[in-house]
Amino acid sequence: MSDFNQPMGGNSMPRFAGPATMMRLPTQETAQGLDAAFIGIPMDIGTSNRPGTRLGPRQIRDESRMLRPYNMATRAAPFESLQVADIGDVPINTFHLPKSVDIITAFYDEVLKHDCIPLTLGGEHTLTLPILRSIAKKHGPVGLIHVDAHADVNEHMFGEPIAHGTPFRRAQEEGLLAANKVVQIGLRGTGYAAEDFDWCREQGFRVVPAEECWYRSLAPLMKEVREQMGDIPVYISFDIDSLDPSVAPGTGTVEMGGLTSSQGLEIVRGASGLNIVGGDLVEVSPPYDTSGNTALMGATLLYEMLCVLPGVKTGS
Repeated sequence: MSDFNQPMGGNSMPRFAGPATMMRLPTQETAQGLDAAFIGIPMDIGTSNRPGTRLGPRQIRDESRMLRPYNMATRAAPFESLQVADIGDVPINTFHLPKSVDIITAFYDEVLKHDCIPLTLGGEHTLTLPILRSIAKKHGPVGLIHVDAHADVNEHMFGEPIAHGTPFRRAQEEGLLAANKVVQIGLRGTGYAAEDFDWCREQGFRVVPAEECWYRSLAPLMKEVREQMGDIPVYISFDIDSLDPSVAPGTGTVEMGGLTSSQGLEIVRGASGLNIVGGDLVEVSPPYDTSGNTALMGATLLYEMLCVLPGVKTGS
């Protein structure tokens, strides 16, 4: 018997049954004793277009039932290396976005007290700001790998400073991000002015538009990203709308010409060896993909994040 929690196997319980947790893992109320934890934030009150991401964590967990513990491609064996559980959802206030932001920060403060690495099931992208606030308390300013169709650096949205299109401007202004250690991959679509992405470049962010990713492997890019990050703490924020809507239509703000699913895997796998201190997968909106495939993409990418965490062993 392993000393580590194991996902429930498909031969002991049918895939369509068993606990409705991430990968059918055991659940517990706190992060005590865990090396990593899956956490849901069922929120869409900061969304500007199509809602529904409040339902994202539940469907990501449901679709994760097909994931098996051993990574056949990378040989990562996370459940032979780390103690992992699903610790449930953050109890946000769905009628008050600023209050919800503070609730999230307080929740992650408690998780990080246990030296546990949080992997978050979103929920819309507002949630990354309060998580980064908590992460920075423990680790200081962090490197950021931000995978997204949108830069999310708006000055405001309808006059509000916090919404799903503003988190990385606020994070930069608050000193949560390490200087010259931010990479944004997959940005694309229409804008209001040519300067829409220039603010990012002025801050020292590396911006990799989707068009630079077309028809190529992103493994060479990630080699450069690893060199850029070095050994500092790094956070991964992966918006599912970075993927092309042909493979991930279930999201609120779709843009054509996005990354392929294999490029998404290359990005996360390419973070192996970095000092990853947390990650999130956001903007899955189940009502816009009745097949569940978008949520399965999200669940798989979260599993891949688990596989690149520090301390994960590689099997033979």
